[in-house]
Amino acid sequence: MKSRWLTTSVCILVLSGLMMSQDVQRGQPSAKSEDRITREVRHELLMLPYFGVFDYIAFKVDGGTVTLIGQVVRPSLKSDAENSIKHIEGVDKVDNQIEVLPPSSMDDRLRIRLFRAIYQYPSLQKYELGVQKPIRIIVKNGRVTLEGVVDSDADKNVAGLRANTVSGIFSVTNNLQVVKP
Repeated sequence: MKSRWLTTSVCILVLSGLMMSQDVQRGQPSAKSEDRITREVRHELLMLPYFGVFDYIAFKVDGGTVTLIGQVVRPSLKSDAENSIKHIEGVDKVDNQIEVLPPSSMDDRLRIRLFRAIYQYPSLQKYELGVQKPIRIIVKNGRVTLEGVVDSDADKNVAGLRANTVSGIFSVTNNLQVVKP
């Protein structure tokens, strides 16, 4: 009887210690858990079925809060992005600041012409390979923003120049980042 009571009290102490350590982890996530959340959020966003070259989604992880920013063409993509990361362990809150671009047939035509001007240019064709295109083309009311990553300053400049050659564009903002492989 005494040993059974002792075993039960030890189990209760161990379980209460585990719960306390989980509460500490929930209060202030470690850098390791933020890295894991970052990897999982990136994976979930890249797996979205309608996330294309004309959409741009970025995020920031701050503890258990994930903030989504960017622009998307389809309203459903905004909600899909939020819903895909809500279930990740350690994510307590999702602040969805993604902007849905206004529907415009003029912008749609510009997107197609920009895609051809950038991705079919010989020195930039290497970026056309793969499912997720590294150069994102955002068009809002005739104004173009290039987001994403390229291998060199020359590729960044060529992409900006190619975008400027498309008629009907009011301005081009080149936010491409150069990342050395």
